[in-house]
Amino acid sequence: MTKNSLKSNTEDSKSSALRTLRDLRPEMTELLKGLVRVDTVAIPPDGDETPGQIVLHKFFKRHGISTELYETEFVARSRSPWRRKNRNYKGRMNLVARHTGSGDGRSLLLSGHMDTVPTHLPGWKHSPWEPSLRRGRMSGLGTFDMKGGLVAQAALLVALKQAGVRLKGDLLFESVVDEEWGGGNGTLAGRMRGDNADACVIAEGTQMEIYRATRGSFVVDLLVRAGSEKDYFSSGEVVSPAIALGRLLGWVDSWVQRRKKVNAIGAYRDFDDAAPVQVLAVEANRMENLLPLSVPLQAGVRVYFQFLPNEDVPAITAQIEASLRRFEKQDPFFRRFPITWSPLLESPLLGHELSASHDWTKCMVESVKQTLGSATLTAAPYPCDAFLMQRAYNIPTLVFGPCGGGAHNPNEYVEMNSLFKSSEAMLTAALDWCGTQA
Repeated sequence: MTKNSLKSNTEDSKSSALRTLRDLRPEMTELLKGLVRVDTVAIPPDGDETPGQIVLHKFFKRHGISTELYETEFVARSRSPWRRKNRNYKGRMNLVARHTGSGDGRSLLLSGHMDTVPTHLPGWKHSPWEPSLRRGRMSGLGTFDMKGGLVAQAALLVALKQAGVRLKGDLLFESVVDEEWGGGNGTLAGRMRGDNADACVIAEGTQMEIYRATRGSFVVDLLVRAGSEKDYFSSGEVVSPAIALGRLLGWVDSWVQRRKKVNAIGAYRDFDDAAPVQVLAVEANRMENLLPLSVPLQAGVRVYFQFLPNEDVPAITAQIEASLRRFEKQDPFFRRFPITWSPLLESPLLGHELSASHDWTKCMVESVKQTLGSATLTAAPYPCDAFLMQRAYNIPTLVFGPCGGGAHNPNEYVEMNSLFKSSEAMLTAALDWCGTQA
């Protein structure tokens, strides 16, 4: 077969698959609605993602695509240095599907997570479990983070099958558990099972930008207990940790300013705040009428440190704790009432970065250009499980997905047209990367 005929065959396959994918848009909308209606919330140490995986399994089954649902408990028993400890995985199942190629092309992994954060924050305009589609936006828990991305990837496999496109390299799809709350054991389970590939794209919401890098992160609770219950309504001094907490926040702000001076290189060099430090929560007594008026006995602050892909995260977190202890010794209150250093995770998340000149990066950029007319290559303003793919298993990994907003907040939404377009871009990339057969 000549070079021109090969190119013609590829273009024919692409045109046929894209037409099929566009015909699937109504079904993609219904699939996302079905996923939103299913509670897949994860709150460590537990999670309930399997009902969502079953929705995906039924979708694939209707279209004649075989899937495998498998238990993830084996990760907790493994000796992998990457595993998260103290989490329960009984009944929490990953899903994997394949569009098998001839074996003489490059393979690609489409990856996403099924778990969502809980809905405890007030402000939802309607039930987070009832999808609402208005003006091209679908609202509901998980629409943006990241059930919309899962739908975009799942439909891609169906389009290829219905269009009769044969690939050279294998195309894998996976929906994993336990990504939120600094997880990763669901992703780790897939890698340990051998569901690996020559490249990966994770369909987190990216506003249709291509993220070639992600940050590392570390979350720590700084807690202070002072005073005594018996001292309230007494003639003695009533000690409150809440006032001293203001000085502790001043120490946090010193790290905000310090981290702003980090020399950002690579994918993060144009970020205004490349390695942010953020206060996620400040807590003493809650301002509720159901609680009696009383001075708090404990106060705390939850601090979120983010790191660049090239940084030594354990070393920097050790510097941060050492700085805290110096601050503690210099403050009379905290010398008397020491600060408890309580990391949210037993080990921090790491970042990752893929070269802009890597073949997979260039493939994705060109595919997005073909779909949207232009492409933005940048870095993620958040951490995720991409580092496990690339740093632990040497799978070149990009993050790319639809537009939306409200992740981890009330009234989360995804823009449906961007969901459809992100699916088309990933389909184009899969055809180019994996190659097509005559």
